[in-house]
Amino acid sequence: MTGRLIRSSTTGAHKVFENQAASCAGRSQLYVDLLTAWADDPVAAELVGPDPAWDAPLRLIGGLHYLVLGGEASWDDPLSEHAEFLREFVAIHGVQTNEVQRSWVLVPLLLRVAQRMDAPTFDLVELGPSAGLNLVWDRYRYRYEAGEWGREDAVLGFEGEERRPVPGELLDLEVEVRGRVGIDRSPIDVTSEEGARLLRSFVWAGQTERLERLDRAIDALRADPPELVRGDFVEELPEVLAAQPPDGLTVVFQTAALGYVGDQGRKRVREALETAGAERPLAFVSTGKPRVGGEDWGLRLVYWPTGEREFAGHADFHGSWLRWEL
Repeated sequence: MTGRLIRSSTTGAHKVFENQAASCAGRSQLYVDLLTAWADDPVAAELVGPDPAWDAPLRLIGGLHYLVLGGEASWDDPLSEHAEFLREFVAIHGVQTNEVQRSWVLVPLLLRVAQRMDAPTFDLVELGPSAGLNLVWDRYRYRYEAGEWGREDAVLGFEGEERRPVPGELLDLEVEVRGRVGIDRSPIDVTSEEGARLLRSFVWAGQTERLERLDRAIDALRADPPELVRGDFVEELPEVLAAQPPDGLTVVFQTAALGYVGDQGRKRVREALETAGAERPLAFVSTGKPRVGGEDWGLRLVYWPTGEREFAGHADFHGSWLRWEL
């Protein structure tokens, strides 16, 4: 009787752990092995709860990684040794993947906005910025087929695969970001060592290059951190837009955030943008569903006060490739 009850209580956890193990196949054998073992571990099931969300296993493995990074645990430790900490970590922290490689895709989009709006200076608002590493995109260096863009003394540089190249005329533009603000339910303060460690914990163990890239981006951000507003951007966006300087262009952008707010949330974001755009120069840079079915992002631009739209191309979710179509 007891065995049946335990199995019943862990069924939901078993499925999400197995699904995440499958998604890690070919990318991290350590994570595959851990998640597979935890699929049948009653302690793991208890830590993520009876009806866990799809990302609960990633929260759990992030919590253990957090301890490993601090020298407080090893990957071989049973979960029971750290159950109290891991239970709280899973409950409090959502998965934070502030993938700064996405800035390589954002650069031509933001330069196109500056070109189209004839605005070499503008203010930035990011929806769902996590720690805000992509808010300081202009502090990095970028390489494209037609040339390079960005600070020559940057501590971090990016390149990727151009399936259709970015026009050289965009890379000739010089822009200045006057102000930066992001809105996130759980922003991470990477000016603190605790915040930086938290962000590192969601980078998969063994991805040395990605961890080094993250550390350099953190150094760039710490030079002059952007403002991060804690809250639901669906609720906070109208007020943040109203507070932007009225004497110039405001550019709002998002990469993965709108996928988490549902149809009603996306509608309210559009309404907030349209309301603000009727009163001031405004542009929206957004990644979302591709124009044609596929496993990638479609890159879209909207300009106000006219509300005119442009489809700029397609890109990989994490910024490894770009196909420019303007």
